[in-house]
Amino acid sequence: DLELHLQRCQQLSVTVLTDHQDLSNTELKTITNSSAPQQYRIRAKLRTYKPQKLHQSVKLHCSKCNSLQEVPDRDDFDFILHGSAGTAPNPELHNTSWYESVTWTTQEQKQREIAIHFVKHDEMLQHPEDTLIMVEGGTLKEIWKLTKRFKCVIPVRSTEDDLELLDLSAPFLLKGNVKYYGCKQCSTPKPVKNLSSIAAEQRPSWEPTEIAQVLGIELLQYVFIMKFTLVDETGSLNAYLFDY
Repeated sequence: DLELHLQRCQQLSVTVLTDHQDLSNTELKTITNSSAPQQYRIRAKLRTYKPQKLHQSVKLHCSKCNSLQEVPDRDDFDFILHGSAGTAPNPELHNTSWYESVTWTTQEQKQREIAIHFVKHDEMLQHPEDTLIMVEGGTLKEIWKLTKRFKCVIPVRSTEDDLELLDLSAPFLLKGNVKYYGCKQCSTPKPVKNLSSIAAEQRPSWEPTEIAQVLGIELLQYVFIMKFTLVDETGSLNAYLFDY
């Protein structure tokens, strides 16, 4: 556990970074006065690390514009889903050549109309574990249940002429327990009917990168980021960890 390990590091008087065993130790002052890139072996104390909570180290990164953003929490997604549920599914967009649609009304006091569109392959419905579905009007709880049964889930809403993705603050795709996000700045969302090109492939894989590409989404990647402040008797050095 990295968090526990870091706490232990702080309790020790000295922490040795064990990389580059063939190199002799270099003082931090020498490193800060040198030009990069270089390789060094240091003997230093860990003064601080950020963030303090490990889950806060996970961010979303856009490789196109190089932006970093926080991973939205479930309340943000829930709020967007509730907003989209206010738009009733458009029956004129149901049962096309490339998907079959099923609708029903919830029994709760404030009734909701839900539509699920099952994407077909060779004009046939596939096994659930191979199927991409598009959902209108579902709650967060309902969508998570669907991700356990179907390969991919895309939350959508109706317009007059087509189904469209929700606000990109929400994940545009859910696959298993992973939520996939698009960069608001670099994405140019395309009509959902573009997915029919993947459905027409010989063996649709429904890979997130391919789905993002046909929908005009610049896919954000989950990255792990931490900042360490290291000190010795000659000075201090900030070290950054950035990894996919």
